[in-house]
Amino acid sequence: MLRVGLSGGIGSGKSTVSARLTELGAHVVDADRVAREVVEPGTPALAAIRDRFGADVITDGALDRPALGRIVFADQQARRDLEAITHPAIAARTANLMAAVQATDPAGVLVHDVPLLVELGTSAEYHLVLGVHAPVEERVRRLVADRGMAEADARARIAAQADDDARRRASDVILDNTGTREELVDAIDRLWRERLVPFARNLATGQRAPRPASVRLVDPDPTWPEEAERLLGRIGGALGAAAATLDHIGSTAVPVAATDVIDLQLGVEELAVADDPAVIAALAAAGFPRVPGVDRDNPKDGAPWPKRFHGSSDPGRVVHLHVREVGSPGWRRALLFRDALRADAGTREEYVALKRSILAADAGWDSCLTAKEPRFDAVHDRIEEWALATGWSPSAAVGGSA
Repeated sequence: MLRVGLSGGIGSGKSTVSARLTELGAHVVDADRVAREVVEPGTPALAAIRDRFGADVITDGALDRPALGRIVFADQQARRDLEAITHPAIAARTANLMAAVQATDPAGVLVHDVPLLVELGTSAEYHLVLGVHAPVEERVRRLVADRGMAEADARARIAAQADDDARRRASDVILDNTGTREELVDAIDRLWRERLVPFARNLATGQRAPRPASVRLVDPDPTWPEEAERLLGRIGGALGAAAATLDHIGSTAVPVAATDVIDLQLGVEELAVADDPAVIAALAAAGFPRVPGVDRDNPKDGAPWPKRFHGSSDPGRVVHLHVREVGSPGWRRALLFRDALRADAGTREEYVALKRSILAADAGWDSCLTAKEPRFDAVHDRIEEWALATGWSPSAAVGGSA
């Protein structure tokens, strides 16, 4: 099942997105609703809240949410104490709800509507994270006009949450809610049709999403490292100790003008780990199915350079996941190539010029790969010279994904 995290600051319009996704057929687990359920009268969490914050936050046996809100949004320690009470109960209830959805519709789309997704640092738990954006002043206006909130309270609540930059870094997709409701709904519908539904289908069947028919260079994108960080987090979360190293490699890790592909390297202690059926299944469930028939790199020393290769089930993001043994020539070269291009302007220019010449025609993926390897040998020699001159070592390069 495709797990989608949905987040947005208070007043951003996240509820509109959640409602529309429900209409389209998504199963929505609403964290706010769960949070209310776990503090209903008679629950252990409500008793703990009364003990910590006093009887003033209880009215007629129920939680007085505005009274509690005035306390926790003005006092960071109070907010932490509340979270320590409610989060375990919320997590347990959420897990039960998600398990029920998985059992009834394993090929569907599950949306977890979580206002504090960014603050909790849980992006890696989802296949995709959607962030809803609206300017702060517009959010304040909505909270005052639509919810009757005092302006000072509205600003305090917004300030207590993650800022726009943090939410952008955590999100794979930003839904802009600065326009009309109709414009937002149109954007949601396109996302559902073009990305979420096919992503869910690919996950259910263990398929890689089709790549674009042709390969072209695009200008460097400053968000590539952030994308890679999110993807590596998901892979690491899926594999645990089986992942010895995880790195962003290739042109998008430099970054330079590149094909819009996020290349990642998973280092394993031996390729037998990569061939473990449990590891293959875990990567596929995380959205990175094995691509059969790709089992080696083009060697530079005449010896075999074995590897394994996985793609992405997400039609909105092409990912090449290269799985190599830690310390092997192919593993080392991927890290050296990235670091040399980052450090040496001449090597970067030579590499981009070669790539432009190869892609001058409307090249397909296979023809591009066939053409580039022999022509990159000159770059290979140059980066080895750079490594020797600088004393570069792969041990210092591991983890240099940003």
